[in-house]
Amino acid sequence: MKFFSANLEDLRELYNNTLQKTLDMEHQITDALSNMTEKATDPQLQEAFETHLNETYLHVGQVEQIVTEIYGDPRTAPCKITSSLIGSAQDLIKDAVDPSVRDAALIAVAQQIEHHQMAVYRTLRTWADSLGETGNADIFDHILNQEKRADFLLTGIATRINQDAESGSSQAA
Repeated sequence: MKFFSANLEDLRELYNNTLQKTLDMEHQITDALSNMTEKATDPQLQEAFETHLNETYLHVGQVEQIVTEIYGDPRTAPCKITSSLIGSAQDLIKDAVDPSVRDAALIAVAQQIEHHQMAVYRTLRTWADSLGETGNADIFDHILNQEKRADFLLTGIATRINQDAESGSSQAA
C-alpha cells in the first residue's frame, strides 16, 4: 500500500501535500457534519454538530487561504482516511435502528474523526514551526484547540447518550 502519492523530497513538499489533503478532509467533514446533524435525534448532540459545522466552515476558509497562497488556487488531494471514517459513519447510521444507539454511533464516529483531525493539526503545527511558518502554526494551533473542545463536548454528551442507548437496548431484550 502506497502512503504518499507524490515524490516528497523534503519537509516543505510533505507539508504542502498534507495541506492539500487537509483541505479535502475539511470539505468532506462539512458534508458529513451536515448529514450527522440531520440524523442525530438528541437536541444537545444536534447543537454540538451544528456548532462544530460552523467552526469547520471557518477551518475550510483558513486552510484554503494557506493552500491558495502556496499554489495560487485552493487545490486538494484526496484524504482517504477521512473518506473511510465517513463511510463507516454512513454504515452505522443505516444499521442503528434505535435513535439513542444511532446517536451513540454518531458520537463514536465523530470522535474518531476529531482524533484524526487533532493528529493532522498537531503535525501541521509542528511542521509549520520547523519551516518558519509561525503564522500558519498559530492558525493550526487555534484549529487544534477547537477540535479538542469539540471532542471534550462530545465526550460529555456521550456519557448520557450511552446510558440511554444501554437502557433502550436492555428494554428491547
